Amino acid sequence: MATDHTPHIPEVGPRDAWDILSDDKGSVLVDVRTSAEWTFVGWSDLSALGKETVQHEWKSWPDMSPNPAFAGALLDEIGELPSRILFMCRSGARSMHAAQAVAEALSVRGVEVPCINVAEGFEGDLDENSHRGGLNGWKARGLAWRQS
Repeated sequence: MATDHTPHIPEVGPRDAWDILSDDKGSVLVDVRTSAEWTFVGWSDLSALGKETVQHEWKSWPDMSPNPAFAGALLDEIGELPSRILFMCRSGARSMHAAQAVAEALSVRGVEVPCINVAEGFEGDLDENSHRGGLNGWKARGLAWRQS
């Protein structure tokens, strides 16, 4: 009999994510969007908190298939395990899957680190004109971000 071992991933809004990152010095934000999204749309700026956003693609353009080595490579990149790992993408969907993959990888290692999805993501939901970035999300909530 198969059982579902998918870990429960809690979600927080962008402002709550900022508060966690601000209050918990050991927390980390992982942006799982593509390099094109970081370049052309921007990324969260955590410099006021003395932190940097970890940019690690969950899916790569153009086929958008998940990176099978994502969890292991991300944990290697982070190094010392953080107290909490927050995951963000464009709208909150890809980051949920990435958070689940990392939580599963940590569970296999016998390690518990809370993995949290940032609901709304960086750009948020589509508005009535099918545009992102103004209705909700990190940018629309007025949180710090940068663009190249």
